[in-house]
Amino acid sequence: MTIKVALAGAGAFGIKHLDGIKNIDGVEVVSLISRDLAKTQEVADKYGIKHVSTDLADSLAIKEVDAVILCTPTQMHAEQTLACLKAGKHVQVEIPLCDVLKEGEQVVEAAKASGLVAMCGHTRRFNPSHQYVHKKIEAGEFNIQQMDVQTYFFRRTNMNALGQPRSWTDHLLWHHAAHTVDLFAYQAGSPIVKANAIQGPIHKDLGIAMDMSIQLQAANGAICTLSLSFNNDGPLGTFFRYIGDTATYIARYDDLFSGKEEKIDVSKVDVSMNGIELQDREFFAAIKEGREPNSSVAQVLPCYQVLHQLEQQLGG
Repeated sequence: MTIKVALAGAGAFGIKHLDGIKNIDGVEVVSLISRDLAKTQEVADKYGIKHVSTDLADSLAIKEVDAVILCTPTQMHAEQTLACLKAGKHVQVEIPLCDVLKEGEQVVEAAKASGLVAMCGHTRRFNPSHQYVHKKIEAGEFNIQQMDVQTYFFRRTNMNALGQPRSWTDHLLWHHAAHTVDLFAYQAGSPIVKANAIQGPIHKDLGIAMDMSIQLQAANGAICTLSLSFNNDGPLGTFFRYIGDTATYIARYDDLFSGKEEKIDVSKVDVSMNGIELQDREFFAAIKEGREPNSSVAQVLPCYQVLHQLEQQLGG
């Protein structure tokens, strides 16, 4: 059976998904949705996608569409996920699931009632570097004492990863911290029981804090220190240091190093080195096998409960 997919959001992340899906057998993108029809048509032509629209409802009305991948602005995630479930479509929504906890809870309830696959794009669970560490933990060979994480960007204006103007404002807490909060609980194998945050000044134009510091502790005692900034002029991205009882690992995207900067080969960890492709493979495998995916909306909800708690602390 070929899984027929509609993809919403033809920006930088939507294109990453399209590139990943090209490598997956038995999956075809049949509909592309984005705000700007001309740009959407251009991307659709490049990837051989027959149907284009500026309205998600048009694609949800297509009977042959089995599943939807949402790469749309954060503020639309929960509402659009609910619309997909209501239309009887399996859905993968990019991180974050929501930026209001109550909306995320509604999605989890709707997903449970529907029996459909509903997954959130917490890519770090799938990156080979983090999978390598996860396998060590599962084998009982490594236990986290501390994760030290830096998420750094240089952003003075509202631009996306391709350097194009964004129609929405990105957020350190609800988007970028979500990756690490979820990964920490997942790798520690233990729920987060303590969380603390402080933030720097609010940007006069963007209306968001450009710097943030978060401390977490899991029930098993492991701790996480996360520093986030939109003010850091190089190197950009997220860098993870796993400090454990038997080793130290440094993860930079899909690459992994020892604490002494020795490169660790993670090329055999999974069928691809591309975290987005691996995430999509899990989504489609869960649909075919009729099971809950890793990173289901239910599994990641505790992360958003922690973010909500931190937002309250910061006076949000």
